[in-house]
This record gives sequence, structure tokens and C-alpha cells, in this order.
Amino acid sequence: MKLIVGLGNPGGKYEGTRHNIGFEVVEQSARRHGADAGRKKFDGELQECLIGSERTLLLRPHTFMNLSGRSVRQAVDFYKIETEDLLLVCDDFHLDLGVLRLRGRGSDGGQKGLADTIRQLGTDQFARLRVGIGPVPDRWNAADFVLGKFAKTEQKTLESEIIRICDAVDAWVSQGITAAMNGFNG
Repeated sequence: MKLIVGLGNPGGKYEGTRHNIGFEVVEQSARRHGADAGRKKFDGELQECLIGSERTLLLRPHTFMNLSGRSVRQAVDFYKIETEDLLLVCDDFHLDLGVLRLRGRGSDGGQKGLADTIRQLGTDQFARLRVGIGPVPDRWNAADFVLGKFAKTEQKTLESEIIRICDAVDAWVSQGITAAMNGFNG
């Protein structure tokens, strides 16, 4: 069993914001693989599907970004998920829009939802897929940027890129971290 967690902030106010790209990836994966209707569980929204032949859980924490680890920890503990079977999808404003950075472990890189997950799990030994939402324009505050909505031109780019991002998630599930990194890191 695999657990894919998309980070973001709950509520209509945050729909379509750069910080919610993790939610968007998980939602697209759910549609792609015919996930169940979902249920409220683990302080979030949990869905289940098959990716290939692999039973896969899709989680969108509703704890707000900076407290995402609590939700992840509850799901990991309940389903006894090994860290090598966990993929966390989050935004990264240090990467240009649509650039992917998939890693099997490592630091939080300043991403607070990832930092909280590392803290809650007590390890950084799990896969993470950082999706580029940058760059932050000159004179913009980073917090204002990530909480802002995508511009129309960015939305068009993202519409085509979301398919590739979900392909990277599928590759991680079916082929493992190394093959997924080789195929999708850019």
C-alpha cells in the first residue's frame, strides 16, 4: 500500500493558490484513477484507488499547511505505512513553474508543511515531489506569493504540466523512486 499526500490549505479562500498545488495533484490523481468518493479522516480528506495494481491512499490534510504533519502521522500510524511507501507532494517557490524535483529523502528546504511532516514522523527518509511554482517576482513577499492565485498564463502552463506531474506520481508508485527521479526531475 502506498500513501500519497498532497499539501495545501483547506477552504474556498485557498482554492487555486500556488500553495495548494499538492492538493491539485492529488485531486487529479484521484480523477485519473477513479478513486472512491473519499471521507473525512485523519484531519483531512482521504480517498483510495488503484494505481496499476497497487492499493493507494490519497490524503489532503485539512490542518493548514504548517501543521500538515499531524494528519500525515495519523494516516501513517493507522495504516502502518513504511516511510518508503510515502510520497509527499508540495509546492516549491525556489523552482520555476512546472519544474519537478523528486527526492527519496532530505531536508525541508524551507517548506513548512514538509518541515512539520519531518518533525511529526521523526525522519526525513520519505519521498517528496516538489512542484515549482516560482520564481517569486522582485519586491514580492514570499508568503503573499504562495498564497496568491496563479495568473492566467501560469494556469495554462499548469494545465499541461499537471498531466506530467501525475505521470511522475504514477512512476513513483509503479517503478520506484530511482526510475521516477530519472524520468521526471528537471
